[in-house]
Formats: sequence, C-alpha cells, structure tokens
Amino acid sequence: MKNETITLEYPFHSKSDNREIKELNMRRGSVGDQLAAEHDSKTSAEIEIRLFANLCEITPEEMKQMDLKDYKKVQGAFKSFLS
Repeated sequence: MKNETITLEYPFHSKSDNREIKELNMRRGSVGDQLAAEHDSKTSAEIEIRLFANLCEITPEEMKQMDLKDYKKVQGAFKSFLS
C-alpha cells in the first residue's frame, strides 16, 4: 500500500487557505521524514505531529486542530504502514 485516504468524522478548516479538510491522504514515510520530524522537536508528541503532518501534506498547526477521534485514525493508518 502506497497511500491511505483517511476520511475525517470531524472536518476542520485550514487557517492558511480557509478550506475545509474532510479527508487526508497519508503517504508512506521514509527515514528522512522521521529525521525531519525530530529536528527542533522537544517531545515525542511533537515529533509524531510533525511526522504525520508532513506525510499528510498539512501543517503541524492544522494537525493540532484535528479531533482526537480522527487523530487516532491517522495513528492507525501510520501503524498499518509499519506492519
């Protein structure tokens, strides 16, 4: 599986371009993505948010707006790439 589409139960608005985000397309990650997420991050939560935001092509600030139920879906999609 190359990408996974995640349909959000609780869409949110992008502050950068005021569009409604109803679904995310997550791509498989690389070691480079992991290293980029770790750069300047202080906690494991920040690393995960930066990594997921990068893989879904949204900003970390947009990722932080996401409902926790939808965030669990994003975590599940990422874990499916690792199994």
